[in-house]
Amino acid sequence: MIHPSEFGALRAFAAVAEQRSFSRAAQQLGVSASALSQIVRGLEERLSIRLLNRTTRSVSLTEAGSVLLAEITPAIASLSGALDHARNAGNRPAGTVRLHCFHAAADSFVVPVLPALARDYPEILLDLTLDDTVVDIVAGGYDAGIRIGEVIERDMVAIRLGGEIRQLAVASPAYLAEHGTPGIPKDLLDHRCIRWRWPGHESTYAWEFFEDGHWFSVGVDGPLITSSRAVMLEAALAGVGIAFLKEESVAGAFADGRLIPLLAEWSVPFPGYYLCYPQQRQMAPALRAVVDAITASSETR
Repeated sequence: MIHPSEFGALRAFAAVAEQRSFSRAAQQLGVSASALSQIVRGLEERLSIRLLNRTTRSVSLTEAGSVLLAEITPAIASLSGALDHARNAGNRPAGTVRLHCFHAAADSFVVPVLPALARDYPEILLDLTLDDTVVDIVAGGYDAGIRIGEVIERDMVAIRLGGEIRQLAVASPAYLAEHGTPGIPKDLLDHRCIRWRWPGHESTYAWEFFEDGHWFSVGVDGPLITSSRAVMLEAALAGVGIAFLKEESVAGAFADGRLIPLLAEWSVPFPGYYLCYPQQRQMAPALRAVVDAITASSETR
């Protein structure tokens, strides 16, 4: 059986590995950076293997450290969840809820409920990670996530939030004046397009359109690839090229003429964001409170 001190050492190592910093991990755990360094070094000595590469400016995982982190992350999450369940005895909403959320979804569904959560459940700590990377909710140690429907694991409970999403090709008047206006989706192959890439993916996103009851994609090309929707929007406004963005994010630019919608007849709405969490026999009261707050707020949108 693992000694209690070893669990603390493994948790300390996981925190440093996640933060890639002893100082940030120490702040998260509520200990000093020097004490945290000694804990991790002691773990390395007991295992007789180096887990972290340290320099004065950075911390990175060794191969052995990467293997160990992958093995212990689900276990740490499970034990942390068990402790939270114990704290929540008597159905009192308390403890930490770890939520992984796409950036745009946070603005729409999480930020609006923060004041009510803080007021009604002062003993709940919401640990919110904003990241457009598609991660494994369970393996990542998260209690729940908010993401679009097409990237939800099959074994997750998924609750639809808000309405549908529509993506549109958009460009500035200056760009269209210089390069012309595409009449059909395949015309995009002759244009300078601002491409988007899922964080953590090598390939770029192919723009999706709808015709005669079927979706089809166009693999565009252009001078810029980014994983930031905000950068795409700014580049389109500056005339760098044509971007493919959510309609609601460019509504203001349409209204004042800074951007022009393109190929609208080929762009139809699709199901948007979902709040998802693992199937479980008994949901912790703290997680239930957060789920109920987010879903109730989304119904008013």
